[in-house]
Amino acid sequence: MLENKNQNLTPISTLGEFGLIRHLTEKFSLQNPSSELGVGDDGAVIFQEGKRMVVSTDLFAEGVHFNLGYVPLKHLGYKTVVANLSDIAAMNAVPTQILVSVAVSNRFPVEALEEIYSGIALACEKYKVDLIGGDTTSSTSGLVMSITAIGAADQDKIVTRKGAQENDLLVVTGDLGGAYLGLQILEREHAVFLANPQMQPEMEGYDYLLERQLKPEARTDVQEILEGLEIVPTSMIDISDGLASEVLHLSKQSEVGFRIYENKVPLDPLTVSTAEEFNISPVTCALNGGEDYELLFTIAPKDFEKIKNHLDFTVIGHAVELSQGNHLVLSGSNELAEITAQGWKHF
Repeated sequence: MLENKNQNLTPISTLGEFGLIRHLTEKFSLQNPSSELGVGDDGAVIFQEGKRMVVSTDLFAEGVHFNLGYVPLKHLGYKTVVANLSDIAAMNAVPTQILVSVAVSNRFPVEALEEIYSGIALACEKYKVDLIGGDTTSSTSGLVMSITAIGAADQDKIVTRKGAQENDLLVVTGDLGGAYLGLQILEREHAVFLANPQMQPEMEGYDYLLERQLKPEARTDVQEILEGLEIVPTSMIDISDGLASEVLHLSKQSEVGFRIYENKVPLDPLTVSTAEEFNISPVTCALNGGEDYELLFTIAPKDFEKIKNHLDFTVIGHAVELSQGNHLVLSGSNELAEITAQGWKHF
């Protein structure tokens, strides 16, 4: 759980709830003018003149969303923040504040929570967001974290999952499938370690995939890029549960179908070679893997010229009439395969 196994550990009970909160948050400072009052009172105060507030929250439970057998605590803190900021980015908003609540069992010392909060602090620094509150409590079932992210946007710039029209182009940022394969590598090496603790993990050469899984990044930069291109997407969602699942969400909310072209799905070369190593289709990893935290959005056909030469955006398909359903156009044959969501299921 802790990288330094030899340090003297401090029981949480020596600090108490409020002492623990003060200890973990005393080095956090406010960066945004909209954060009028942060940690330390009964509530935070946010003032954002002329903007609409966007709020999202997520729960992360040990044994369900993460395995502390191979996930470093600092990375966990960073990733939980990123996952929530990704939701704010998917609304075409700018993240400004977060609240963090943690439930821990007595097997966690103060130093473990310090590691988690050091990762949270790194994310706050990178994305220029303020930690303005939260809570701590005890848990009988390991570690549970709840992150609430708050952002702001002009009313006419907010983008939802509802708004795609027939013939709109379907666009994705970055590349897909890498996080899923990073997870497969970690699971494989963890299983080897449990069987023989003397074995050294074989992770050399997989750095990009491991980073995609353990330290992903939220695409908060996309809002500014699109603004510079004078594009407001007609619909948008972040890719947390796999491309297929997110396409179906857009389809349901916008009441259109989609055609995705298999040969257009962006894949990193290491994703392709590692998928082959695991005997998995790399496109399947992209469709059903999840945790890439890229953005999927639709734009009007008239905006294609503005976006076509941007290296970080890939047009992977288009919207069709709802009755035509959602299909993957297979490479080489142009046959249609129905898109079904086989990615992450929360229950």
